[in-house]
Order: sequence, then C-alpha cells, then structure tokens
Amino acid sequence: MTGKTDFAAVLRKVADGKSLASHEADAAFSAIMAGSVDAPLLAAFLTALKVRGETEAELTGAVQAVRRYMTTLPDVPDNTLDVCGTGGDGLGTLNVSTAVAFVLAGLGVPVAKHGNRALSSRSGATDVLEVLGIPPTDDLTLLSERLRENNLAFLAAPFHHPAMRHAAPIRKALGFRTLFNLLGPLCNPAQVHRQLIGVFDARWCEPVVRTLANLGSTHVWALHGTTDEGGSDELTLAGPAQIVCLEDAKVLSLSFEPEMAGMVRTPISAVRGGNAEENAVALRALLNGAPGPYRDTVLLNAAAALHVAGRGSVVQNGTINAQAFRNNVVLAASAIDDGSARAALDRAAMTNSTLIKTNAGLS
Repeated sequence: MTGKTDFAAVLRKVADGKSLASHEADAAFSAIMAGSVDAPLLAAFLTALKVRGETEAELTGAVQAVRRYMTTLPDVPDNTLDVCGTGGDGLGTLNVSTAVAFVLAGLGVPVAKHGNRALSSRSGATDVLEVLGIPPTDDLTLLSERLRENNLAFLAAPFHHPAMRHAAPIRKALGFRTLFNLLGPLCNPAQVHRQLIGVFDARWCEPVVRTLANLGSTHVWALHGTTDEGGSDELTLAGPAQIVCLEDAKVLSLSFEPEMAGMVRTPISAVRGGNAEENAVALRALLNGAPGPYRDTVLLNAAAALHVAGRGSVVQNGTINAQAFRNNVVLAASAIDDGSARAALDRAAMTNSTLIKTNAGLS
C-alpha cells in the first residue's frame, strides 16, 4: 500500500467496525512508517481502531511493519533478553527494568534493553541512564560490542525507529493510548527471542504473547500487575499480577502474588520515583546494596527475567513454584551483594567515557 486512496479504503473499513487482517494492518502501518499518510487520515485511523478495540491480527501486522523499518543490531548472542514495559501506567515509579538490566548483566545474562525518554513518567530509561553516564548512541558496532563483551546494551528507541517520527505529532495530539504504545516493546532492535514485557492493560497480555510467538519468539512473559493505586506494567510488592507466558511452544496463564517470593506487601508509593537525577541516585544506592522496597521490587522482576532467560525455571505443572521463584530472588540478590551488578554499571559508563575521549582525540 503506497497511495492515499488505498489507506482511505482501509480507514473506511475500520470506521465501519470491521477488523483488518494482519496483511492489511501491515500495509497500513507500512504506509504510516513511510510517511505517506496525511495527519487527518492517521488521526482518524488510530481513533477508529481505539474506539472499536484493536485485534491481535492488527497488532501482528503493525509489528511486522515497524520491524521492517527499524535499524537492527548486528551480531547478537542467541540467548539475549529484553526487559521492557509499555509504560503508561501513570504510577511514576523508580526505574525498575533498567535496574533489572544491570542485575542480569552482572549474572552474565546478555541484555539488549530497549527504552526511551519519559513519555508518561518523570524519568524514562534513557533519561536516568544519561545521568548515570550512559547517554544514548546510534553506533551499532559499539552497541554490539557492549552486548557481546559486557552482556549489556541500551537501545534508545528513536535511534532505531526513525520512521516513528511520522506518527509522533499525531500520537501526542490525540493524547490517548493507541496501538503504537504496544509496538515498542515488541520491536526490539536486537531482534531478541526472549522477553519479559510489562503491559499497561491486562487484556493485551495474551495478544502480545501470541503475536511474539507467531513472529518467532521462544520465551516470553507478558505481565500486568495490580496495586493499591491501579494497574502496573511491572511485578510489584503492592498486589498480585496476571501473567501470560510462552513456555515450550505453549501459551499459559499464570498468577503471581508477592508473598510467593517471600515478600511483604507494600504500597506502590514506597517506590515512587522523581526526576532523572533523583531516580539515578536511588538506582546507584540500590546497586550499592541499599535495602528496601525498591530493591525488593527489582528482585521480583529480575527473578522472573532469570526464568525467561533460562537461568532458573519457576514454572512447574502450569503454575509458578514459589520455592523456585525464591531461589531466583536469591540469585538476583547475589549480583547486587557481591558487586557484580554495580560492576555492570561501571563498565557501561567506562565504555562510554572511553568513547567520548576517543572521539575528542584525547585517548
């Protein structure tokens, strides 16, 4: 699909309440990525999808289109993992998945962490990483080296999804969640097959997993937590979580309670974040061994990620085994307590410092 007439025909179909096949959604989103869709048509299309309710087939087609236009990372280890949330839960918590990335890298798990600047929170992954001395880079060779040598690469979404700029003004103007809010976590530039994905709405957990399964993923957890203040795109101490997972080519539904990890329920306000500088201070303190709800929340999510990474199975007979999950919590905690997670941060910042000196002719 390249012409406006074709897109208008698709828009009429969606406006009539009809669903698109995956190939139709692929063509429509390809036109959007190519910048060939005028703003009024794009706004009407996204709104019509939202009002009717997007489908799994439409999500699949959209993901295929966005992946086709993204800039990918070369030489990625086969067992690389991503831990990423959709955002949009409005809770304003500290940076959990970014901290989890350092914990996993400290344990030797290769992590290609996809992220962005703050959109609905005060501090996105890219924001806090900049304060920590790890600004975003579009150097694919460097990112690949970081991943292979240090088990950690941070992939700033704008550098890998330049075609998204065509939709950005309309998304901002609409002011509500659209299908685009789900696409980032499903379009990792390292083309990973293992993912822990936090989802802002529980109804999307199964479609997300089935979409990734259809597109070649092997190990996926899509989860939605509940808290005393609303839903969360992470496991929290504040309430249970719904999980849909891809295990041995089967899609399973699981439930999780923080007590299963030996944790005490704690209001979500205990991990309320601030701006990038404040969140960076908290993250450094966490990696230096500071106890508290932030550490425990990171350990919950790291334990789940270790399962997805194949480093400690917690699913037995279709349910989460509490003792196995606690074993993963202990393993994740060891990376903090022995300094491995902090060393992963130091290596990432040191690599960037060396790059800056080299570019300045100072090395």
